[in-house]
Amino acid sequence: METRKVYYEMPAAESFAANILELRPYTDKTALILDATIFYPEGGGQPGDRGTINGIPVLDVQEKDDEIFHIVNNGDGQKLSPGPAELILDRARRRDFTTLHTAQHLLSGTILRMTGAYTVSMHLGDEVCTIDVDTKEMTDETLIAVEEAVADAIEGDHPVIIHLCPPERVEDFPLRKIPPKGEDVIRVVEIRGNDFSPCCGTHLAATGDIGMLRILGAEKYKGMIRVSFIAGRRVLRDSRLLRHNAEIASRALKVPVTETGAGVLALLEKTSLLERRLKDLEEDAALRRAKALIAGKPGFEAQAGEGKVLTECLSDTDMEEVLRIGRAAQKLSSAVLVLASPGDLKFAGLCSVKALDIRPLLKDTMEKHGGKGGGGPSFFQGQFSRAEDLTAFLKSIPQEAAI
Repeated sequence: METRKVYYEMPAAESFAANILELRPYTDKTALILDATIFYPEGGGQPGDRGTINGIPVLDVQEKDDEIFHIVNNGDGQKLSPGPAELILDRARRRDFTTLHTAQHLLSGTILRMTGAYTVSMHLGDEVCTIDVDTKEMTDETLIAVEEAVADAIEGDHPVIIHLCPPERVEDFPLRKIPPKGEDVIRVVEIRGNDFSPCCGTHLAATGDIGMLRILGAEKYKGMIRVSFIAGRRVLRDSRLLRHNAEIASRALKVPVTETGAGVLALLEKTSLLERRLKDLEEDAALRRAKALIAGKPGFEAQAGEGKVLTECLSDTDMEEVLRIGRAAQKLSSAVLVLASPGDLKFAGLCSVKALDIRPLLKDTMEKHGGKGGGGPSFFQGQFSRAEDLTAFLKSIPQEAAI
């Protein structure tokens, strides 16, 4: 038996009395077949409705082979049986997606009218909605113009009209997309003066009910342009969130809300200057420690250190600073430098002599003591899981390297 689609007949209905005809296994859940339903099944890019049947949460609604499945958890399905059912619709969710779907028609129709580009696909998400437009580029100026035109159409409160026609008459309408095949009746949604499109979704009575549409941005996607948008109450929530964040930034930057953008840019510029200054200071500090390190090891200065191995565990120094010290020390000595950070349980081997490959010196010894790592002829690094293993590794390294 085909389920009566009350969601078309009574789109404003929030509750309805129906009958459960059958309970059927559906993957790892249970599907209810009803004689009538106010729950819209997923289709046409619009998600399925949510709500309850006899107090049991409806997880999803799907239509397959002319049957509408109301999907519930298996455990909940065991509490239900064929017979009378009270259907309660999640009205807020329905309103949200009905608004978004109507807004999508208006947006796609407006883009087609203004640019000649067709909408190829659409997605109504829980956070952001998208349409994929068959064009290579949409400038910021075009997006603003489209957004303004959509706002004009919303304020114009144009009626949304549903036409039910046989397939042979569908050509009477200037459709934006090709109608589905094999249907006895084609459902055409008209936004007067703006759009004609075959669609099975739910829609508002007029464009004024959309309230507002906001284009969030556009990006290239599979040779087309993907436009992201929100509409209805989502615009209000988005505006509220943006205002809240702007006020936080305003207080932190000590500038008016209207000047937070300039304030952030000024802060970033100041931060960039401080970071460059900090980097210079870190390099200077690393050079001083490198000089002290080499000076404390007689015979390792400049070329005199070639072929020798200098090992050092640098306490209270993270690996990032160890590498800075090591690179500075490379310029002061030709020795193989093996420097470690005991806090990070890491080490690095460095050497400025191109004829010397430090891998044979370090790799086997590292692995023997349970370390992991790798590198090239002049730079090698590794890590240990225990401090005692790192210490044993450093003590096991030969004091001379073969050239």
